[in-house]
Amino acid sequence: MSTQTSPALAVRGGGDRRPRPRGQVLSQVFLVCASVLWLLPILFALYVAIRPYSDTRKHGYVSLPHSLTLGNFSDAWTQANMGRFFWNSVLITVPAVVIVLVLASGAAFVLTRVNVKVNVALLIVFTAGNLLPQQVIITPLFRMYLKIPLPHFLADSGLMYNSAFGLIVINVAFQLGFCVFVLSNYMKSVPGEMYEAALVDGAGLWTRFWRLTVPLCRPALAALATLLTTWIYNDFFWAITLMSSGDKRPVTSALANLQGQFVTNQNLIAAGAMIAAIPTLVVYILLQKQFISGLSLGASKG
Repeated sequence: MSTQTSPALAVRGGGDRRPRPRGQVLSQVFLVCASVLWLLPILFALYVAIRPYSDTRKHGYVSLPHSLTLGNFSDAWTQANMGRFFWNSVLITVPAVVIVLVLASGAAFVLTRVNVKVNVALLIVFTAGNLLPQQVIITPLFRMYLKIPLPHFLADSGLMYNSAFGLIVINVAFQLGFCVFVLSNYMKSVPGEMYEAALVDGAGLWTRFWRLTVPLCRPALAALATLLTTWIYNDFFWAITLMSSGDKRPVTSALANLQGQFVTNQNLIAAGAMIAAIPTLVVYILLQKQFISGLSLGASKG
């Protein structure tokens, strides 16, 4: 009787397992290490947030806990009045994200589907705006904000400075170029035959944009909405520079209210930072399917 084992049985029994390539193993090790390094500060902040201040003051922050508590979260919410600052962040982030996506989708459609001689030059201008550091223009921008008047229903002070409208405008200005660049590349991947068929059916420019292009770009718009919400919500630089009233600032700058004059409770600040990070996590969880599909579709088309 032959003792030779069939290939199917060998595969099922695991006797024909091939070793993984060294490059694949190294890449997986690298990804694991990068993930650990990425999560380590967040986990350490959470670890500090659930420890009492007296425990860390006595034993140090890098030590085993002798007691754990959730009181830092309630104290941070109460002392920093974070509910009000959350609302300020909503008033800044939601309009800014909507305005950026509307303007960027319209501009990208014109740059990709309307034959204009300056299309390439305009796309370069939009892209070049992303290369300008924010700190370079802060001095002239600060002076402009002090002189540009606004109606009182947009700003209590009557100026761009110290107003939520001013923060919306500057965030729209700095995020618009990146979104135009991404959406224009995404719209180029849409087959031109679809637009030709729409023209044959008598569809106008607005119909081709609103009823044809926008539905096809929903994954890309969802991905950009996730990124914009994270970037604008987490903004700290503009909120500190272009707004002087503490009660009007977004929640990221409200964490400064938890700092004492002589002693700083880092446990309280860590708890406040964890609370402030919850909305961005919720947005990503709700849009993660569209976010991932938008990135994968944009990478596979072309």
